[in-house]
Amino acid sequence: MSPPEELVKQWESEQTCLREQVVVEDTEDWQKSPDFPGLERVAGLDLSFIKGDDVNACSQLVVLSYPDLEVLYEDSQMVTLTAPYMPGFLAFRETPFLLEALQRLEKDKPTLLPQVVFVDGNGLFHYREFGLACHVGVLSGLPCVGVAKNLLQVQGVFKNEEHKSQISALQKGGDSFPLRANSGKVLGKALRSSDRSTKPVYVSVGHKISLDTAVQLTYSCSRFRVPEPIRQADCRSREYLRAHFPAAKTGTGSTE
Repeated sequence: MSPPEELVKQWESEQTCLREQVVVEDTEDWQKSPDFPGLERVAGLDLSFIKGDDVNACSQLVVLSYPDLEVLYEDSQMVTLTAPYMPGFLAFRETPFLLEALQRLEKDKPTLLPQVVFVDGNGLFHYREFGLACHVGVLSGLPCVGVAKNLLQVQGVFKNEEHKSQISALQKGGDSFPLRANSGKVLGKALRSSDRSTKPVYVSVGHKISLDTAVQLTYSCSRFRVPEPIRQADCRSREYLRAHFPAAKTGTGSTE
């Protein structure tokens, strides 16, 4: 069942308003040098679902040390999503629960509050340039990076032969190419995040970070294809579901 037209209009209005608050430059001292001096804590956020159930999910937050990428904190919570799914509006379903996880951390272990958050989804690389990572970033006030495993085909960016050719040209970990909209604006980058993986991830700005810094940080946090904060959040949320619902299969939500 599709959301009523009034709800879509309300969400579009909220996105437009919040979009104006996105900061696309580096704002933190640790971002000013390529080796990120002073960066000590990076977080990953994710939601995992039981297959066939798009309402009940495990909301997951992990905080890792940097640069060692050891888990310092984790929070797994079963949540019930109430907002309907609508392409382009994923954040209205998921953001409240991801923010609650950050709020619990701030209350219980404020010294472990992350200096940057990785979100399993897109930031500016979105239908209206305001994806899940932007939503989380603006409402939390924290620097945020969107990293998607699959290409969202928007604003003239398609998974066509040219795109595949650009992927083939990524020779080593750290190589990237821009995701350019029809307007010419660069909305994100495809990054080969590891020498081990030829499939890229798609990095875009969420909030309070530049695209180049977001790409460099994603690469520096990647042991495998998916950067460790998101990989750990995904693994631990799936483990939680397997432990509590042993008969069920798990999956992740939509990527926006």
